[in-house]
Amino acid sequence: MGYVLAMEELLGQLEDLEIEVDAVFLPTGSAGTQAGVLVGAKALDFAGQIVGISVASDARSVRERLSGLAPATARLLGLEVGFEERDFVVYDDYIGGGYGVLGPAEREAIRTVARTEGVLLDPVYTGRAMAGLLDLIGQGIVQPGQNILFWHTGGTSALFAYTQGLLGTPG
Repeated sequence: MGYVLAMEELLGQLEDLEIEVDAVFLPTGSAGTQAGVLVGAKALDFAGQIVGISVASDARSVRERLSGLAPATARLLGLEVGFEERDFVVYDDYIGGGYGVLGPAEREAIRTVARTEGVLLDPVYTGRAMAGLLDLIGQGIVQPGQNILFWHTGGTSALFAYTQGLLGTPG
């Protein structure tokens, strides 16, 4: 439910800054974060897509969880919003070696974003989701000119557990 309110805050900030966003990309595991963001987006008439990059499960399983969690969250909050199958956007091409397994794509995404933006991503969630987003840009699925917001869900303290894999130094 916290992410419903977080989406309200985000949309208020975007409005204040006069920024339009075509899609919000975020990591999705148990689907709770994506469900909350989606409920907030629907309740507040956000026109863009909410796109989850799965960190562990196949897209079908995540969509099934979303199709239960999102309406249940809306009901719990007394919101009358409807959901369609097309609302549950999930990519599962970036699971790699499995949950918590640092692969080359995550490693490169973490290094690139740290080097170019000064933002630290974690190897389990945000690093994997950013690797997926960068690949979708490379494939042309995310088009030039689209305004994409990447939702950083935290977890950077996990970097310490992956020191050797990220830097090639003893952990």
